[in-house]
Amino acid sequence: MSASKKQFHTIDEYIATFPENVQDILGKIRKVIREAAPEAEETISYGMPTFKLNGNLVHFAAYENHIGFYPTPSGIETFKEELSAYKCGKGSVQFPIDKPVPFDLVEKIVIFRVEENLNKK
Repeated sequence: MSASKKQFHTIDEYIATFPENVQDILGKIRKVIREAAPEAEETISYGMPTFKLNGNLVHFAAYENHIGFYPTPSGIETFKEELSAYKCGKGSVQFPIDKPVPFDLVEKIVIFRVEENLNKK
């Protein structure tokens, strides 16, 4: 189900390649990010939907069994307790497709990342 092998120019193009249930999740994540970071620019980077604000803010992507969310290592470290129920990497977290995505937590992480990026020199 991963769309990473194809080149996309917009987040809409990326989302459209997935089944409707996955499109719904991706659309909600996108909406949460847009609301938490209204000044961020939407783009595709590393083949994934990406939001930039004074550098990379967050990325997200769909895979066969999960939604990957990439808020950089600082975003994972800062929220490691709240993310402990999910499989995490150094700068990533996997939300299983068959379970509810914690959109409120995604919002908190994005707000943290906005503050972090706006405060870097």
